[in-house]
Amino acid sequence: MPQTFAVPAAVELAVVERSGFIESRHAGAAVVLGADGSPIRTLGDVDAPILPRSTLKPLQALASMTAGASLEGERLGLATASHSGTDRHVAVVRGILNDAGLGEDDLGCPPAWPGDTATRDEIVRELGTPTRIRMNCSGKHAAMLAACVASGWDTATYLDPEHPLQVHTREVIERLTGTKASAMAIDGCGAPVYAMSLIALGRAIQRIGTASERSPFALHRMAGALVRAVRENPWTIDGPGRPDTVAIERLGVFVKTGAEGVLVMVAPDGTTVALKVLDGNGRAASAIALTLLVRAGALEAAPVARVISHLPLTVLGGGQNVGIIRPTV
Repeated sequence: MPQTFAVPAAVELAVVERSGFIESRHAGAAVVLGADGSPIRTLGDVDAPILPRSTLKPLQALASMTAGASLEGERLGLATASHSGTDRHVAVVRGILNDAGLGEDDLGCPPAWPGDTATRDEIVRELGTPTRIRMNCSGKHAAMLAACVASGWDTATYLDPEHPLQVHTREVIERLTGTKASAMAIDGCGAPVYAMSLIALGRAIQRIGTASERSPFALHRMAGALVRAVRENPWTIDGPGRPDTVAIERLGVFVKTGAEGVLVMVAPDGTTVALKVLDGNGRAASAIALTLLVRAGALEAAPVARVISHLPLTVLGGGQNVGIIRPTV
């Protein structure tokens, strides 16, 4: 039997309201960790295994750094990103590859259109096609390739789960989560992704989000540098006007969205949220996490409300605003 998320333990996290009628409900699970790392609120089964998808990228970026990839600033932000494929994003990824003596063809992620609409429209007008470097995970892959070059490992097979880089990455993930991976799958970009509980994911992200660059431990120093790079360059991790970038810019949180309704967020005081929307639709995930941090006293309600008002949560009818997608936590 394949491992599955426990449906009976899921709770309502958000609803879709149309003209005063509750049209849909998003169920799932979430954990809120206090500044000391202990759970202060749980919703649903936070011990059930999930696939963290792109919320694993901060851990994968740290693995690439500890394997020798020299990254800082914008490049470190891109190594952690699910970017929108703008020319600015691509230029940074290309720089990582060039310094490693590699090119776009060495990337193992699949070709894709950029997520940024204006950039995609321009490529279409120029009769362009999807490319690997525009794929939202290309920064992570470039960092992995840079690590392989630094360590003298084969670059052609770097996505093989038994490749030295991926073995090292799994070890770093298990060190940060404090648990053994319960399963391995292949992510949409082709890299291995490891199943873990929400509480394990939350603890790993909190360790990263609260790490100090003055720590006596190299991994913690690197984690502190990673968080600073993202906070100083919020455009890297997502894109202008997009949810993760907006939340970082306006609230100073460290946030990473993953596919299939997964999201992690660390407030400036260390309070951390990890959540999974059971149906895989992440449209309400940012608002849910922000609301949980307000309820925990980690963020102020007014600035959070302003950020939420800029998220794509409006329900339209006939081109008019007739409702909203809203958290119920």
